[in-house]
Amino acid sequence: MARLGKSSSQRGKPSYFMAILGVTLVLFLLGVVGWLTINSRKLMQYFKESVEVQVFLRPNTKDTARQSLQNYIASQPYVKAIRYTDKETAKKEWLKSGGEDFTEFLDNALLPTSIDFTMKENFVDSASLAAIRADISKNFIVDEVRYPQAVVDKMQRNFNVVSGVLAGIAILVAILVIILIDNTIRLAMFSNRFLIKTMQMVGATRWFIAKPLNIRAIINGAISGVIAIIAVYAVILLSQRFLPDLKALFDAKMMWLLFFLLILLGVGITLFSTHRSVLKYLRMKLDDLY
Repeated sequence: MARLGKSSSQRGKPSYFMAILGVTLVLFLLGVVGWLTINSRKLMQYFKESVEVQVFLRPNTKDTARQSLQNYIASQPYVKAIRYTDKETAKKEWLKSGGEDFTEFLDNALLPTSIDFTMKENFVDSASLAAIRADISKNFIVDEVRYPQAVVDKMQRNFNVVSGVLAGIAILVAILVIILIDNTIRLAMFSNRFLIKTMQMVGATRWFIAKPLNIRAIINGAISGVIAIIAVYAVILLSQRFLPDLKALFDAKMMWLLFFLLILLGVGITLFSTHRSVLKYLRMKLDDLY
């Protein structure tokens, strides 16, 4: 009889290990997808902020006028970095790019000076660049404002497609995560249905029955989140070891936010599913539990 009672008690306990394992695997999947999304976002930012705008100046422009224009451009909110390219620097860059050294029979006049700057990612689009070019071109010392318009247009189209695909995948994975965690917790609570009903039958209040299970749900959700974070970080370190360039895409702020969301999601869904299961079994008749 004692052995039978012990066996029945063991069956009455929810399978916390399997619940934690199931939630951890699902959160790990979401974490990997989140990390890939963050990397893609950083890669898009890198390409956008690599676009250079060149403001070519008219010949014989006075240095004071050039400095005034450079200060004006540098003060604009769209500028990320700015530099002045004189004739000697322009010649070196021309030769470095594979151009022929024509200065043996011509002077450097064919290589105009320029103010070159890169932009913050939010301003790298066709409409913004056109407005910026129109504004800078109003200055009387500006001969031409040039940027790779075809590259920007193509990059913008491709990034819109990639962003849409990643957003769709992230939403789909998030929905699957919620459903899978909910089902995992419900299955774990199923083995505890008779214990819940027995406590109700002997006069225990709803709060008295739900409180320990809710506390356990919070602990299990937090444990699952922490384990998932460790696993995701291990994948990140392993990937960076084989692909060192990934280190440049690592965004510590966004990753901390992702890790926080994994714990919050693990705790929140586990608690919600556990509490809902408790209320479900409290409302059911004893015969319906079989």
